[in-house]
Amino acid sequence: MSPFDAIRPGTNLTQLARELVRVHDTVISGGRPTARPRAVVARSWNRVLSAGLDPSHLNQRDPLPRHEVLRRRSASPLHLVVDELIQVVSGIADSSHFLLVVTDADGVVLWRAGATGVQAQADALGFSEGAEWTERHVGTNAIGTALAEAAPVQLFSAEHFEQAQHPWYCTAAPIHDPRTGELLGVLDLSGPALTLHPAIGALVETAVRLAESQLWRHHEDKLAALRRSAEHVLATVTGPVLLVDDHGWVAHRAGVAAADRIAAPREDVSIAVPGLGLCLPERFRDGWLIRPATGARTLHGHLDGGTDPVLTLRAGDDVWRLPLSRRHAHILQLLHAAGPTGLSAAQLSGALFGDREHLVTVRAEISRMRRQLGGVVATRPYRIADDAVLTVADVRG
Repeated sequence: MSPFDAIRPGTNLTQLARELVRVHDTVISGGRPTARPRAVVARSWNRVLSAGLDPSHLNQRDPLPRHEVLRRRSASPLHLVVDELIQVVSGIADSSHFLLVVTDADGVVLWRAGATGVQAQADALGFSEGAEWTERHVGTNAIGTALAEAAPVQLFSAEHFEQAQHPWYCTAAPIHDPRTGELLGVLDLSGPALTLHPAIGALVETAVRLAESQLWRHHEDKLAALRRSAEHVLATVTGPVLLVDDHGWVAHRAGVAAADRIAAPREDVSIAVPGLGLCLPERFRDGWLIRPATGARTLHGHLDGGTDPVLTLRAGDDVWRLPLSRRHAHILQLLHAAGPTGLSAAQLSGALFGDREHLVTVRAEISRMRRQLGGVVATRPYRIADDAVLTVADVRG
């Protein structure tokens, strides 16, 4: 049984649903229930009540127009894997009892799949493509609460805030970009409450792992295609060189022990690459050739704190300045203080947030930093790169 499951094997669903209705009605009316709601439910109800939502009727739905749904679909990396997710779910014997829903990071429903009868029930609830299923719009629900909690959530019957959702269960988990940790959306399985099976939580977790592994495979396939397209050019290059995609991910390296990612290249803008020094990216088809523009390989950086932190980088006689957010300046200070041993995601979470629970946030922050600074920040563990020498003035996080 997963920690987020709402039921255990052998649970009498009819009896539990009646008990939860009593708890829901008592709490919403301001009374003291004989049994407390689960912690994740109590936190969500508090947020929703503070937002002024009414449990007795359907709150705001207002689905986006079809053309906007299609635009969001095409812009979402999840369009690469959604067909495989639908195939997995449709292959389950009792799939007619539930609905598969995939949203974007805003909680907007982009895809639905399931039996016609279940979809018709969902339509009556406003659980349709284009609708935003966040807590602030529709109250406590697995999609919105998973977004608010940044964690998988399962809700059963009257754990939902709106009374109209009490006949349902829903189980949702966030999907992240496996390269960066960025939130891409939420996968949800929903259906009639009394059909909830204890294995649903494990099914959702498995589907999310499938989606993220397939996204990583698509990433590797694109790098391999870029590498193949550049074979004839790379064979003629003398000296150190990198071939990277538009996001700085390395498809090929020669003559340099570069990290797996450098700063995202831009036309006519020099970038700093540890082991190469100052480089001027050269566009090549869907990627970039990165070669040193100077003989100096070691990067020397100075982080200057204050109201507007700035990282000054030097390679030989070349100098350039990069404005940083205070959060990123604070992270650089922490990595500098940690030395060559660096910090794990959990350690960095503890230093930034006072606990070790913000791993996804930490990974996303590091990814954004590496998009700007590239290999100045190394990974596994997080640290200042071996070919970069950093000095730090006072920085307050």
